[in-house]
Amino acid sequence: MKYIVAIIQPGKLEAVHDALLEIGVTGLTTSEVQGYGRQKGKSEIYRGAEYVVNFLPKVKVEVAVPAKIAEKVVATIKSCTATGKIGDGKIFTFELAEAMRIRTGETGADAL
Repeated sequence: MKYIVAIIQPGKLEAVHDALLEIGVTGLTTSEVQGYGRQKGKSEIYRGAEYVVNFLPKVKVEVAVPAKIAEKVVATIKSCTATGKIGDGKIFTFELAEAMRIRTGETGADAL
């Protein structure tokens, strides 16, 4: 099993969600987060005054999948979110040792 975490632009969430449903991903978790990478925030002008926004709004998408579809999930997220511009985001893949569905007690891949 794999645990995939993607940090993406907020406007790309619906496309990612729809694409993951199409390839058979049955569940995911999202969180609104803030952060920065190489872009180091951005400068904006508000009422004539310049100010720096250090942390930019992003969405964190977390999904646990069987190992056999993990590469397809990563490729799907990338294809939905890549613009070629700075700030597109990151995708991290982790080994998932165990999972349990609380309601039924199912474990392993059956719990996904």
